[in-house]
Amino acid sequence: MVKAKINGKEIQVPEGTTILEAAKLNHITIPHLCYLKEVNEIGACRVCVVEIAGLDRLVSSCNTVVQEGMEILTNSPKARQARKVNVELILSQHHARCVECVRSGNCELQKVANDLNVKDFPYHEDIPEFDWDKSFPLIRNDSKCIKCMRCVQVCDNIQCMHVWDIAKTGRRTTVDVRGGKDIRDVNCTVCGQCITHCPVGALTARDDTQKVLDALADPDKIVIASVAPAVRTSWGEKLGLTHEEANQNRLVSALREIGFDYVFDTDFSADLTIMEEGSEFIDRLTKGELKEYPMFTSCCPGWVRFIKMEFPELVPQLSSAKSPQQMFGAIIKSWYAQILGVPADKIYNVSFMPCTAKKYECDVSCMDSSGARDIDVVLTVRELDRLIKSEGIDVKALDEAEFDMPLGVASGAGHIFGTTGGVMEAALRTAYNLVTGKNPDPDAFRDVRDYNGVWKETKFEINGIELKIAVAHGLGNIRKLCEAIRDKKVHYDFVECMACPTGCAGGGGQPICEGEELGQSRGSILLNLDKSMKLRFSHENPSIVQCYKEYLGKPLGEKSHHLLHTDQSKWEL
Repeated sequence: MVKAKINGKEIQVPEGTTILEAAKLNHITIPHLCYLKEVNEIGACRVCVVEIAGLDRLVSSCNTVVQEGMEILTNSPKARQARKVNVELILSQHHARCVECVRSGNCELQKVANDLNVKDFPYHEDIPEFDWDKSFPLIRNDSKCIKCMRCVQVCDNIQCMHVWDIAKTGRRTTVDVRGGKDIRDVNCTVCGQCITHCPVGALTARDDTQKVLDALADPDKIVIASVAPAVRTSWGEKLGLTHEEANQNRLVSALREIGFDYVFDTDFSADLTIMEEGSEFIDRLTKGELKEYPMFTSCCPGWVRFIKMEFPELVPQLSSAKSPQQMFGAIIKSWYAQILGVPADKIYNVSFMPCTAKKYECDVSCMDSSGARDIDVVLTVRELDRLIKSEGIDVKALDEAEFDMPLGVASGAGHIFGTTGGVMEAALRTAYNLVTGKNPDPDAFRDVRDYNGVWKETKFEINGIELKIAVAHGLGNIRKLCEAIRDKKVHYDFVECMACPTGCAGGGGQPICEGEELGQSRGSILLNLDKSMKLRFSHENPSIVQCYKEYLGKPLGEKSHHLLHTDQSKWEL
């Protein structure tokens, strides 16, 4: 422990603690923009500068360690003036028309400028031009970039994709796609982690809300909403709701207020995915096809893009099962269209997802197996919140409502799809039943949840067969796992991969909460929902049983294969 003073207050902190962290521990706020703990501690923005007694120059508090006897002034006239000038200089190269920015009200630069009482722009404005392919799911606006390097560091150090880099020099220095390439020509997985860690609106997901509003206004369209598992954990965070208030039934009511004709639960198709993927795993295992390499889960499009670009030799090991999103679209525009007695093209499917890569996935041409576009548009949770706000809905005043039937029934196994290990756990519950004809204890495979390290590995025995399992999240971890599998340093039978840290709960389409990584706590909500449910097995979902009986026939059957499976080798990048 070291002793020091901050603003005259005596403190004691562990050796190696930075001034910024020491101040935070003692309830003293130091403004900052570029700092991300253990990811971006480079002092690039110079907003967190403080004064140290006996030192002529100011130092950045984010990467200066507290020393014994140090006397720190976080808000001296010298530090305050330098901080304000630095923010004004940043604003001189920032397109500050906040009213048209999706981050307005949730922008760190806006907050810091307001807190520092910045009223004028005293420096000559030199705003970079905005030139980007706006049809791509991920949008970068150079005119809003503050060169904080967060996107570079997250992509390099967490996801290990190296999409972003510093470009140009001097006052023209900026962040751009590595090598000055087009975003379509680099190995971007569209995971969106750069978006959720950008402090301003320089990185955003393509906004597709107008497409939805146009469809809702079209009297000839039946507009259907489907809600992904992880959406129910986060949709109320920016609407002033507690987790208890922001339950799935209040969300159903809000979507009906907006004007959706039917509201369904994507957890239904998560159960459907388990039926197909679990059956496929048992089929491959019994045929001896997994002796060299494992079968990989396939429900995360960011992960699918990653393996296609980085480890193409392993693509045949992906499950051919579509993601829950795409299975839902195929079922809606085939079986449900038949129930309604309408042509598939009369239905407009809107998928609400915690993910940016889902915007890419629904555009993959070989996905459309129903004779029409299976999923018409994908909105992130952030777009969902904007849609609710734009409609002037007082969500707290809404009565709770149930999902529509028959695609509104889901099991606890479907719920846990939204958190790391959930797909694997759900699949093993049903795989056990497929092999033995009996149900396991619902929590028999919970060991896949205890994630601590680069990846999680464990073993289970089903009917005398030992299964070697691995689970990984975050592309940096997944890269190391794939290298080990490719080089035959490890062997597994079944592997789950999720592109985003903590899985969909920490997805690139989730609400942005400055300084907080909420994926783990959101995932806990899903695990608790599963625990509280009577229906915890995908194969016992009565709507799933009905769907196979009335329409699909059986898992891996001819109709199931046509509607619910894909060939990832044909996916366009």
